[in-house]
Amino acid sequence: MGLGIGLGIGWAAEPGRSQALSLPTAAPNMVSASMTLPPLQAHPLPPALAQWQDSSQQGDYFDAIQPTPAGYLIWSQFPVRVYVQSASPEATPERFQMWLTAVNQALTEWTTYVPLQPVDTPDAADITIWNSAPPLQGPIPLDTAAATSHPSSLVERLPRVRAAETRYEFRIDSSDGTARLSHRFTIYLSPNQTDRYIQATARHELGHALGIWGHSPSPTDALYFSQVREPPAISVRDINTLKRIYEQPTRLGWTVSF
Repeated sequence: MGLGIGLGIGWAAEPGRSQALSLPTAAPNMVSASMTLPPLQAHPLPPALAQWQDSSQQGDYFDAIQPTPAGYLIWSQFPVRVYVQSASPEATPERFQMWLTAVNQALTEWTTYVPLQPVDTPDAADITIWNSAPPLQGPIPLDTAAATSHPSSLVERLPRVRAAETRYEFRIDSSDGTARLSHRFTIYLSPNQTDRYIQATARHELGHALGIWGHSPSPTDALYFSQVREPPAISVRDINTLKRIYEQPTRLGWTVSF
């Protein structure tokens, strides 16, 4: 049962330049008149995050994380189920296998901190990863300031082709017999990159899907807001941030009433 259209967050690819990322400005309105949302409550942390300690005190970027009307985008049922597209008629077998290997490597990296489990169908998944560029968005004003001053002379350009995008939607999950507020992520991950950048992009987008709904200001973090020449691994600061997120109260995972 979907409760709203998810908003996206993803890389925009432009040849020869760093790849900028865009954040949503608001989350969808997912409150219905007949539903009472659960209060904000904290969940137990997954074991690896509960045990995580940063002895070097490297800090985090928690202040850059955006909560939603449901609270922080925290998973509370583990393992988190992940479906990765298993075939693509538009790619050669070699090209698709390169993409699949890179995505699976990124999944292995995150599994160290949050339990993940592959599933065979998208309907069974909490996170779905597609071998596809993100859907194109509409034309974008070339000069927003000029367009505001002179609306009759609005100049538009085609949207840039983005390397990836992550979207979420809220839903009601009654799979265990109890209606709970839940969420689901969809990741569009373009195969038109080198395997190294596919893995870096997958690492970044999975960070969003696991709860880091924001970007780091530091290029040494996997969740840095722009793609860099030497993609970083998951950093101590990334995990410090993830742990702080999972310590926060949320409405997700708790019982709703109608």
